[in-house]
Amino acid sequence: MYTAFYNLREEPFRLTSDPRFFHLAQPHAAALATLVEAVMRRKGFVLLTGPIGTGKTTVVHTALQILTERAAASHPISSAFILNPTLSREEFLEMLLTEFEIPCTSTSKPARLSALQRMLLETQRRGGTSLLLVDEAHLLSPELLEEIRLLSNADTYQEKLLQIVLCGQPELLGILRKPELRALRQRVASSCSLRPLSFPEVRAYISERLHSAGFRGATTPFPMPVLEEIFRLSEGVPRLINLLADACLTFGCKAHRPVIDLVIVEEAASELGMKETFVEPVVEERSAVTGQATRGNEDAVIGSALDLLVQAMKRRRALVPELNEIRSEMSIKEQVAMSVSAIHEQDPAGEKIIESAVDDLVQAMKHRRASTMEL
Repeated sequence: MYTAFYNLREEPFRLTSDPRFFHLAQPHAAALATLVEAVMRRKGFVLLTGPIGTGKTTVVHTALQILTERAAASHPISSAFILNPTLSREEFLEMLLTEFEIPCTSTSKPARLSALQRMLLETQRRGGTSLLLVDEAHLLSPELLEEIRLLSNADTYQEKLLQIVLCGQPELLGILRKPELRALRQRVASSCSLRPLSFPEVRAYISERLHSAGFRGATTPFPMPVLEEIFRLSEGVPRLINLLADACLTFGCKAHRPVIDLVIVEEAASELGMKETFVEPVVEERSAVTGQATRGNEDAVIGSALDLLVQAMKRRRALVPELNEIRSEMSIKEQVAMSVSAIHEQDPAGEKIIESAVDDLVQAMKHRRASTMEL
């Protein structure tokens, strides 16, 4: 264990989706804003795509945490998180009822769909939101994608009863372009994508994770040449950054090196089997429209609201750094619900901050979309 050696409270580069370690790099901030806004405005279908290891599950987990923390008595949220979608239609519907905690003793499809519809209507009647999150959605069969499309037909005259987020690798976009999935493709209201991090983003990513893990030292364990090598070897992919940085700290501790050097990076990379590849620098995307003061103001509001949301969430989660009741075999939804319940007991006023920030975010996203359409 290297935490004591590097003056850390906990391991900073664990491969988990803990929102406390969420880093607002540009692509992740944009994806988080899109997900939260789409669910809050009940827009129906949302797509989140990105290469392997770029942090899709972390973004979805963070969005669920924010939405759950905002869900006061007047805005309840009922969620289902499907992590493994390689199911038959019958198995998918059964898991859906389980995740939504819908009691249904019958095994017939009409009875199960009727029970689901009643839950959706009841949640909507109470001013709440029903949310279906499907991870690894590129593994969904065409039959199951059609089943999900049919579930999205549940609506009232005013809004969709079920908000659906499909999260998967880029090939999901190719799957949805198939002619037989045209009806589903036309229902996608919002989409966002992740990419590997640029070098400045990698540097900020490592620094923030160290800080979130309790590091307060004057000298970082990762000097600039080491950061450059980690970026080169990881190609800016967050999961690979975590693996390599964690291995570097492990080897550094064994060698009693408070500051990582390139020899340790090479040793760690060799242990992990990372190939040396040339990385094209990631150029931050610029808007095609310039000189728009209104757009700039909206971007500033969105950035401020996102930063406030994430910082408030991290601060509140730090109030209960270790919950003995949370077990590794619990689902993400169960872990979120338990942590939010414990947080509420210690920081009930924090919900107002989160609710206000979410409202600001949704309004700014709405205005920005409207102004873009006018151009």
